[in-house]
Amino acid sequence: MDLSLRKVLIHCGLFFLTFITTTLAGAEWVHGKSVFMAGYSWADFLSGMPYSVPFLLILTVHEFGHYFTAIHYKVKTTLPYYIPLPPLPLMFGTLGALIRLKSPVHSKQQNFDIGIAGPLAGFVAAIGVLIYGFVTLPPPEYIFQFHPDYEQYGLAYANFVYTPEHLKEGTVDVVVGKNLLFLFFENFVADPARVPNPHEIIHYPYLFAGFLSLVFTSINLLPIGQLDGGHVVYGLIGYRRHRIVASVVFVCFLFYAGLGYLTFFGSGHDELWVFPLYVGFLFFCLKGLGRPWQDTLMYAMAIFTLQFLLAWLIPGIKGYPGWLLFAFLIGRFVGITHPPSPIEEPLTEGRKILGWIALIVFIICFTPDPIQMIVFSAPAP
Repeated sequence: MDLSLRKVLIHCGLFFLTFITTTLAGAEWVHGKSVFMAGYSWADFLSGMPYSVPFLLILTVHEFGHYFTAIHYKVKTTLPYYIPLPPLPLMFGTLGALIRLKSPVHSKQQNFDIGIAGPLAGFVAAIGVLIYGFVTLPPPEYIFQFHPDYEQYGLAYANFVYTPEHLKEGTVDVVVGKNLLFLFFENFVADPARVPNPHEIIHYPYLFAGFLSLVFTSINLLPIGQLDGGHVVYGLIGYRRHRIVASVVFVCFLFYAGLGYLTFFGSGHDELWVFPLYVGFLFFCLKGLGRPWQDTLMYAMAIFTLQFLLAWLIPGIKGYPGWLLFAFLIGRFVGITHPPSPIEEPLTEGRKILGWIALIVFIICFTPDPIQMIVFSAPAP
């Protein structure tokens, strides 16, 4: 088989597999239909497409924004590699997609253009999906088809149902967070009477797919390393100042992610042996700073100590542990600093404006706690 044809088949195969896994995920998130349930049908599978199609559309627009810009500069690149996730419970169906540049990027301007094209293109696609989702919201009674037991309370169900007394033991309550853009759509685009409760957004596939796309966009726009946001900030402020900004942002991101993750006090506190493991985790994340191991260990201990003190002074303070995985991936694999380009020419004024727009997109898309999963236990007797 021709090598190029084989590569195309690999990319198409990964896309098709990701389409299957995201559709399976959509059926489970929106309708509670798991492929592992008895009697799972073709209709159940198809019910996940209002989630998978817009989600993959936004992801594809993002990646081809990078791809076509790289082609414009005659930088050799691969087609997008889609990353499927197995159809396990509470999975999104994919970890996203990526392209690989196979030849050097020669200038800061090219780096900037290739980096910014993806998130801006994906952001425009996400806006389109969210506008459609918010202007076509169903009546509020729509939620009763998923939760028939809510109907006894009428449209005031939210005052009664999100308690251990109502929900069965082991029930997972999924609460979707808010970012500035989502709040704008809720307050200025949607019919206020039809805006879903944060506990129920997973049952609105266009909103949920659009929201997740905003979350992925904000992660990509973190001004760190060779993430898209790293390319943008490197272009705006140069290598040296980017190194400082990226290091500070990464340390703050890691600190927030782990804040309150370990329980230091009270009857349910973690065992003492967990703490050195956590410090070791921080150490490996912080190795991406490129500092000597002694400095890296000192930073890890400083973060741990400050988190301990805040937990002592402000009981119940919480960050978002879900970010810890991303912090690890960035610190160990993506990197925190951005390598200098052979040609360091300044950006044009138009590109500088686009760069600041991209940073605004990051701010309005970032959600401190995007998804909270609360497992209800039986109430105490």
